[in-house]
Amino acid sequence: MNYLVVGLGIFAGVHLFSMVLPARRDALQARLGEGAYKALFSLAALAGLALIIWGYRDLSTGPQAAEYAYVPYPAMRHVTMLLVLLAFISVGASHGKGYLKLWLRNPMSIGIALWATGHLLSNGHAYDVLMFGMFLVLALLDIFLSTLRGKKPAYEPRPRSDVLAVIIGLVLYAVFLFGFHPYVLHLPIIT
Repeated sequence: MNYLVVGLGIFAGVHLFSMVLPARRDALQARLGEGAYKALFSLAALAGLALIIWGYRDLSTGPQAAEYAYVPYPAMRHVTMLLVLLAFISVGASHGKGYLKLWLRNPMSIGIALWATGHLLSNGHAYDVLMFGMFLVLALLDIFLSTLRGKKPAYEPRPRSDVLAVIIGLVLYAVFLFGFHPYVLHLPIIT
């Protein structure tokens, strides 16, 4: 579990720094410059994500694949499929200026929370609970802190952005379902 744990630590660490210590984040960004700060943040987050994927893949094909924290109810896989589809549409909405983004307020974090919840419903391995649980906690913390700080999008909505969000969500859903799961993680389409 070492790669997974190290990756989760790096990924969670950079996101927690940004969420929990906004004054220090802003000071660091002012000192480095916006571009350099974003590049450093992105590199650290991507390194953490790469380690998470590597560790998860190793664990799912190794002896730990037999260690369950709980045994999920098989019908939850259908709920997971729906939640993940909604998650990808929500992530798609985070990049536009549509009604969905105004309504959801935190579409990226809501998408991550839906994705993590869905996977927790249908996967009960100890490493699943660790990984998806961490993503769920980070997403919920971001939603809570953003709401507490009064952060919300403000713009004139464009319906075109909502259409694009759905298209982006459907494309991401297909890529992850038929590409990432079987070819990168070597997992069946529905796990």
